[in-house]
Amino acid sequence: MKRSLILLASVFLIFSCNDGKTKKESRILSDSSGNINQLTVVIENDLWEGEVGEAIRTNFAAPVDGLPQEEPLFSLSQIPPETFSGFVRNSRIFLKIEDSTPKGMNLFEDEFARPQTGVVLMGDNSEELVEVINEKSDSIVKLLKKTELTEKQRRIRKSLKKDEALSEKFGLTLKFPSAYRYAKEAENFSWIRKEIPKGSMEILVYEVPINQIENDSSVIANIIEMRDSIGEAQIPGRLKGSYMITEKAYAPYLFETEIDGKFAYETRGTWEVANDFMAGPFVNYAVKDKENNRFVILEGFVFSPSRGKRDNIFELDAILQSAEFE
Repeated sequence: MKRSLILLASVFLIFSCNDGKTKKESRILSDSSGNINQLTVVIENDLWEGEVGEAIRTNFAAPVDGLPQEEPLFSLSQIPPETFSGFVRNSRIFLKIEDSTPKGMNLFEDEFARPQTGVVLMGDNSEELVEVINEKSDSIVKLLKKTELTEKQRRIRKSLKKDEALSEKFGLTLKFPSAYRYAKEAENFSWIRKEIPKGSMEILVYEVPINQIENDSSVIANIIEMRDSIGEAQIPGRLKGSYMITEKAYAPYLFETEIDGKFAYETRGTWEVANDFMAGPFVNYAVKDKENNRFVILEGFVFSPSRGKRDNIFELDAILQSAEFE
């Protein structure tokens, strides 16, 4: 009996010591909510209407690179702190402004819901708040975009298309919804499409030798030349003699990134159709596959006249960045 009491006391002591560590982990959190790229901004009304709010709009509602019309990085929804309670706190991404010291930034993961990323920016006055917003905005945008990309990929996985064609042809897989279908297949080239109201969303996968992009010429010039040659050969327009090219009036944006751990050139810009009146945005990843002396090209583009295209390109981005090489 005495031995049993000692054992029971020991178990109780262990659980008591671990309680502080597991309390937060064991909480039952609600599912987070909100449209993709919808950012809840928790800030006093007077700050929102002044220079602090202007700094937030400048940094977090800046135009997305490569779209034909101006569309914001995030759709902002402002609420005062006193209303940030109950189901409102389930927002998947939120930015909270606190007029307090010390100046700085705090990050919160799954604080009120799951998944959730929250950012709190602090400053003693408007000048300090503007300073910290401008200083931290780039890193915050990347963090929030990563959260939204992960969420979009999670939603896509709910209804995946069963596909082996890309694996057989290119040695890679893409996770894309069952609403997409193959529009065209040729040697070393695949074209996948989803119909949307009054338009379509397109995915291209093909490969080129490494020296077609990396040689003595500029990388961006080589990528444009590559896109235009593929457009002429594989992507006809509505009219005879028309085909897709990179829009000539505006130079695309070029970045360096990684896809499945491999170096990649990321190009964003607008396309048009030679000898016709069609245009839209594209995102292109040229993924360097040294082992096979090739670049694998993963591209998404959208045709949706007179409509916003930010969220269409974001979906294509989520699909392209899901690529896995075998």
